[in-house]
Amino acid sequence: MSLCLCGIPSAFAIIKSPVQYLEACIDKRFIRMNERIRAREVRVIDDESGQLGIMPPFEAIKKARERGLDLVEISPTATPPVCKIMDYGKFLYEQEKKERAAKKKQKVITVKEVKFSINVDDHDYETKKNHVLRFLAEGDKVKASLRFRGREMAHRNLGRDMIERLIRDVSEKAVVEFAPRMEGNTMHAILAPKKAEVASKPPRAPVPQQPRP
Repeated sequence: MSLCLCGIPSAFAIIKSPVQYLEACIDKRFIRMNERIRAREVRVIDDESGQLGIMPPFEAIKKARERGLDLVEISPTATPPVCKIMDYGKFLYEQEKKERAAKKKQKVITVKEVKFSINVDDHDYETKKNHVLRFLAEGDKVKASLRFRGREMAHRNLGRDMIERLIRDVSEKAVVEFAPRMEGNTMHAILAPKKAEVASKPPRAPVPQQPRP
């Protein structure tokens, strides 16, 4: 039996059987079920993933109706197409529940911008630096930007010194993803949080052997 190789949603990253793979490939936008299935013959899988063989769709629909279930085409490009007897409404509910659970586990990384100026005083600098450290601790990236106004463009070295000072001050918590660079009249750098280092466990001391009497 030939199978279609389509993209698998993140919720189905671990698939234990070919039938689960086919179910993961179902595209809800183009699904055919029951009387909408047009093939002359279909390969049928029952609701317990058992093979029922090849038969006309009307016969497969009859078997599904006898169980109070639907006949769903799960691999239309196979020869013959593969259909499964299932509770399609329950299947959609379970699929959406798994997708929601997968989204909850995903960490969305955002880029927070902290703006500096070449005339910033020490107190204001410390406040902004603490903002950077807080964003990094929360797992976000930081865009440290400095905009030059008017004649300040003649002192771009001061702006670079400011950004490089910040990089040094947060070096224990951040890695430089993009070094300071100019875009128009703005200099910026991108900082990313350091990955937590896993402390290696010290080797266990050998247990002293008790002398035998």
